[in-house]
Amino acid sequence: MANVGGIDRILRFVVGIVLVLVPFVAPTVPALAGLGNWAWLIGAWGLAMVLTAAFRFCPAYPLLGINTCGK
Repeated sequence: MANVGGIDRILRFVVGIVLVLVPFVAPTVPALAGLGNWAWLIGAWGLAMVLTAAFRFCPAYPLLGINTCGK
């Protein structure tokens, strides 16, 4: 039932980790300090990306008819 493959999975994991760190780093970086509560929304989006990479399943892909897994 996997629909997230190879490069898609790696990109989701790397970008997801970066986005998860935003709420913790934003208050210390002047360019990101104005994000406020948006930083937590960005972090949640990152967590979703990490989870879809870990489970190799994206719930939106079946709705869009996408499958990046090489099956």
